[in-house]
Amino acid sequence: MKQLRKCLFIIILLIISLQTFSFAEQININSEAAILVEVSTGRILYEKNSTKTMYPASTTKVMTAILIIENCDLNEIVTVKESSLKNIPNGYVTCNLQPDEEISVKDLLYALMIPSANDAAVVLADYAGGSINEFANMMNNKARELGCQSTNFVNPNGIHDSKHYTTAYDLYLIASYAMKNDTFRKIVSTKEYTLPATNKYPTADRHLKNSNELINPQSSNYYYPNAIGIKTGFTSQAGNCLIAQSSRDGLDFITVVLNGGTTSSGLNARFVDAKKLFDYGYDNYTLTKIIEKNSVVSSIEIANATKETKNLDLIIDKSITVVNNISIDMNNVIPEISLRQDLAAPITTGEIIGTVKYKVDDIEYSANLLAKSDVIKQNYYYIYMIIGAIILLLISSFISRKNKRKNKKKQCRNINR
Repeated sequence: MKQLRKCLFIIILLIISLQTFSFAEQININSEAAILVEVSTGRILYEKNSTKTMYPASTTKVMTAILIIENCDLNEIVTVKESSLKNIPNGYVTCNLQPDEEISVKDLLYALMIPSANDAAVVLADYAGGSINEFANMMNNKARELGCQSTNFVNPNGIHDSKHYTTAYDLYLIASYAMKNDTFRKIVSTKEYTLPATNKYPTADRHLKNSNELINPQSSNYYYPNAIGIKTGFTSQAGNCLIAQSSRDGLDFITVVLNGGTTSSGLNARFVDAKKLFDYGYDNYTLTKIIEKNSVVSSIEIANATKETKNLDLIIDKSITVVNNISIDMNNVIPEISLRQDLAAPITTGEIIGTVKYKVDDIEYSANLLAKSDVIKQNYYYIYMIIGAIILLLISSFISRKNKRKNKKKQCRNINR
């Protein structure tokens, strides 16, 4: 009986260990779809339904903003059209733009991204594209350019439409591209902004507060000190949505959570999930530079080279940085080197000699190996000439000695006579 209990105990331990093998699988995410990606490498650390088609709500405005930044002069003054304002249904967030109001592109961008003003989105789209349909075409073209496979936009603000959809992964692609732009990055990390006085507002009384509670220090439930943006979203069909980025000690993560709803304790799940995913990233992963560009990886000998150049150092053509689980001993990562089959002198500096691969967490990172210096081919012509000359000298010497012996014998015979 004791042996049976012991066996059962061991089996239970094995089952528990199998169940807890992947900590990522144990993260309790309320949102229907989610993804966590390390920015510099693009490595996906967590995903849940990341390629499932979802409604994006106002996270759409990330694409709207980057297109405006890239295609418009931010100091240009826009005149608000009455027709643009008619496209905003009741109940959606606005910054109370007025017909014929004159306001800069820059101020409209802050209104678009900080409080998520839907009227600013439509006014900007009309201004940049000439119409909502044309601007939607610009959005879709840009999405395809960025590699989005399951995205279709029909408006600039995410107001619900069954034909307006995307995925968590596609939103990550759009956001990671947008965050490379300094203007965009500055706007989405701004906590508060006041629109200046205009021809319709004699005083600067439109104070805007960022809807992203992750960057709000006064938000005790949701504030995340390392968060630097990016965009919230909500419609009844899309649920609570969020694209967020966090930066700490050189390690940047982007997370996307879609259709978050609320937690069992009544909290907004999009912020809770984002914080949980960021914590998972920082608690379990680190950024490691395996090797610097131009470092010597190996040295080889080129057989047909001169004595001075036959020993060739191979250098790597780029730095390799990986995101690795902190449990991995990086000292055990051994490079796998593959050399060209036709290696022979002459070889010039910078010539590709082969490739090197490093495998970390079952992910391969590869780079080219280059010749650090010139390899000069051994010139055998002169060697052959020297050998030939030596042979000729030997033959000549042999013939000369032979002739001397003959002459000597001849002289001896003449004396004997």
